Amino acid sequence: GCSKEKPKEEKPKELPSAVNPYSPTGVFYQVREKLKKDPNNPQLLYHLADLYERSEVYDREVDTLKKVVQLKPDMGYAYCKMGNALNRLERYEEAVEAFKTCIKYLPKYPVAYNNLAYSYGKLGKLDEQIRSLEKAVQIRPTYATARLNLGLAYLKAGRVKDAKAQYEALKGIHTRFAEVLYKEIQKKGGA
Repeated sequence: GCSKEKPKEEKPKELPSAVNPYSPTGVFYQVREKLKKDPNNPQLLYHLADLYERSEVYDREVDTLKKVVQLKPDMGYAYCKMGNALNRLERYEEAVEAFKTCIKYLPKYPVAYNNLAYSYGKLGKLDEQIRSLEKAVQIRPTYATARLNLGLAYLKAGRVKDAKAQYEALKGIHTRFAEVLYKEIQKKGGA
């Protein structure tokens, strides 16, 4: 799916045959063989991008997703996946544009707003980060990750009362996230 994760450390590793691009039995190989016959199939390219994501080859994932959206410009989820990969590559300005395009096609997709907020946060754009998170929570009030992120962003902005409101909402949704936010509120002297 399209979710925000902490970028992982790039390190060489043995890939299982299912994702090893050189294994004739691997999924990579199968998808590439199908693409030789049908190189402009956006679904196959999206599948290939997904395999790159699972293998943590984010630059190739981005390049493949760019081909997908050239062929199918209204494929909103492809822009979200692209934004996630760009975040992992620390290309935050480009990620913002990818998420904004996703939102153009999927205006009710809260994950895109949450992940857009992550990009804004990395760019030091706190007001935009807060607005994006508020939108994510407005669309899906039970979205615990966005509520936690919003509470933390409110604290960063010195809005302790608003952070406490997110804590109260989180208590009924996700206990562990509520505890994390509560500890941060305490650190700011707002408990």
